[in-house]
Amino acid sequence: MAFDPIPDGIVCVPDYEAPARERMGENAWAYVGGGAGDEATLAENRAAFARLRLNTRVLAPMRGAHTRLELLGQALEHPILIAPTAFHRLLHRDGEAATAMAAAATGSLMVVSAQASLPLETIASGARPAPWFQLYIQPDRAFTLALVRRAEAAGYAALVVTVDAPVSLRNREQRAGFRLPPGVEAVNLRGAAAPPPAQSTSEIFAAVEHAATWEDIAALRAATRLPILLKGILTAGDAERAIEAGAAGIIVSNHGGRVLDTLPATIDALPAVARQVAGRVPVLLDGGIRRGTDVLKALALGAKAALVGRAPLHGLAVAGAMGVAHVIKLLRAEFEVAMVQTGCATPDAIGPEVIWRGP
Repeated sequence: MAFDPIPDGIVCVPDYEAPARERMGENAWAYVGGGAGDEATLAENRAAFARLRLNTRVLAPMRGAHTRLELLGQALEHPILIAPTAFHRLLHRDGEAATAMAAAATGSLMVVSAQASLPLETIASGARPAPWFQLYIQPDRAFTLALVRRAEAAGYAALVVTVDAPVSLRNREQRAGFRLPPGVEAVNLRGAAAPPPAQSTSEIFAAVEHAATWEDIAALRAATRLPILLKGILTAGDAERAIEAGAAGIIVSNHGGRVLDTLPATIDALPAVARQVAGRVPVLLDGGIRRGTDVLKALALGAKAALVGRAPLHGLAVAGAMGVAHVIKLLRAEFEVAMVQTGCATPDAIGPEVIWRGP
């Protein structure tokens, strides 16, 4: 595997965005950077974090401070996870293998996308700690179960079922005429059966005629030994139904603003979900994480950990495995600074009192 140098002058995650756009070109940038509709939710994910202010707490004892945590039985170095994102070979020749190497180098848990551009077995062999596998329930349920069996055999530690994206429309991709280049495809979905013709004249409704339901989640729970997290929960009601269906964890997510515009920012939706769950299963969050302070805010409002999606892709496009590792390193350093400045010696010590509520 080749190692690309990190350009001079990159000192924080947002510094990667401009060179990433230049390196990947406008076709790939439309896919990676775009959101649904007018991209209001895409922008709101970031704006909501910026609106939150932190309380400083001075002279707090920090002896023995650390970022470690346990999540679904796995001991993790820190609460910054790599979110599932598709087609890494669209951005770098080494694809998900580079991302997995970066995960291993930084002690980061990687969630591998079902739309990865390398075989799920190849990716798992290079990822440490044991990765999770993200799953879309296919119209062909037998194909879905076969994917699950492959993930089990390859050593994945959990399944992350994305539940919020049966359909989507992304205007930026449409304007750019986005197409995957030759040689880049969702290799793990080869052979997946197309949904049968629908009776409806609407292509949208035809596409969702065989979409997953709560019954599919319960059936999947009964069919695998792996814990299942549901990704794409934004409301307390859906969080409760997820637990009833056997979910071992919940990821508060609006799919990075990519599926339905004008949804709330995930950090704004998080508190109600966390209150409803009340510690019965871990709650995680993705959407808009660009700074270590964002990670701290997510934990303060009820998340056990945070996932980052676009930021590692920017690092991957610029500097391959080194770029992804650098992104995680930058976020972790900022997170540790934020912990110290708010008087939190461990992730478990981070609570709502670190959020400034006004005089």
